[in-house]
This record gives sequence, structure tokens and C-alpha cells, in this order.
Amino acid sequence: MVPVSFAHQEMLLVDGRALYWPREQALLVADLHLEKASWYAGHGQMLPPYDSRETLERLADAVKQTGARRVITLGDNFHDGEGTSRLDPFAAGMLEGLTRALDWVWITGNHDEHMHRSFGGELADELEISGIVLRHIAKAGEIRPELSGHFHPKVRVKVRDRHISRVCGVLSRNANSGDRMILPAFGALTGGMDAGAPEIRAALSPASSIDAVLASKGRLVQLPLWREAA
Repeated sequence: MVPVSFAHQEMLLVDGRALYWPREQALLVADLHLEKASWYAGHGQMLPPYDSRETLERLADAVKQTGARRVITLGDNFHDGEGTSRLDPFAAGMLEGLTRALDWVWITGNHDEHMHRSFGGELADELEISGIVLRHIAKAGEIRPELSGHFHPKVRVKVRDRHISRVCGVLSRNANSGDRMILPAFGALTGGMDAGAPEIRAALSPASSIDAVLASKGRLVQLPLWREAA
């Protein structure tokens, strides 16, 4: 876990994909996309049907690592509205165990705005906790601190003379408004958008600076993506 300063609060980036908020004892994750493989299978593209189990195991590990008492998801929890009914019994049991043990809130996203089952968690369109807005898609023009998901940001980094793609968060700062951050996609079967894409920059406006943030060797790495013209 590596510390991230956000809206005058210390957060922790967990395994490069989740954000832990110590003050609220809350683990924040975005874009689980549970049952994505089964959705593709239903449309003729066969993929190994283990993505939900892998994602939930990863989530359980993050809860254990942080000692979180709460889990708040930031939308696109399932890949589609019917995904809740396609979970195999083992994965469904894992999820039911997690939601029973924790204070769990599902913020819904564009893929699952009509979730048919919450597995004991609470459903919400968005939340505001301690002045920080939690929603699925960053709202252009938002001046309050905001945490969101949706874009699955990735950045290309050079490692030992090779360029590789890494999941990352995208953090914007503005002296006249609150910090805003797009979380990495947490799910095991998620693609990605370039962190410097115009769509991400537009969603985070207004901003004075926008950086990709990721963990490397136990420390936070911030890679500049955009700076306001002087």
C-alpha cells in the first residue's frame, strides 16, 4: 500500500487498483465488471469463465490487507444488468459472505444501472461522504472533491528498455476547486483507455494539472499528463 494525498485526506493505493480511506475504514473499488466473460460467451465469444472468482478473490485480499469495515464500489459492478443471475454458486457464495461481513454500498454505473440483486448491499446512484463525492462517471465542471471510475485508465511506462501498459489512477488538482481522481479498473477482465485521452481530460475539467498515479516498488509514482498553460 502506498499513500496518496487527496482532498486533505490520506488515502492508500492498494495493489495499484483499489483506494483505501483510513478515516472512513472504507475500501473503494471501481469497475468490477463481474460476469463479463459469461456475457461474451452469450454473444458467441468464448472466454474462460473465471473472471468473477478472480475479481472477488482479489477484493477479499484487499479487504484483509487493509482491515476495511466498509466497501464502496464506484459503478459497473456487473458487466450488464442480468449479470447478478449468472454468477456461479461458488462466486455467489463468496460475494454473499463479503456483503454480510462488511458495510457494503453498490454505486451503480452505466453497465448495471438496473441491478437485479444487491447480495445484501445497499444501492445508490452516488454518495457524498465527508465532502467527497463518490460516483461512477466524473462530472465535468464539478468543483467538489470527487472519486469516480468508468474510464479504466492505463498508462505506458518504460521498464528495462521495454514499454508496458499499466493500470493507473488519474488525479487532477485545481487551486480553485477540489481534487478529483478516476480510479483504476479493479476487475480481472477489463480493458483500458489511455490515461491522457481527451475524454478523461474533459471529464476532469476544470483542472490545473492532471497526473497518472500508480504504485511501483512500494512508492507512489506520478506521471504528468497535462498542465494548464501558464
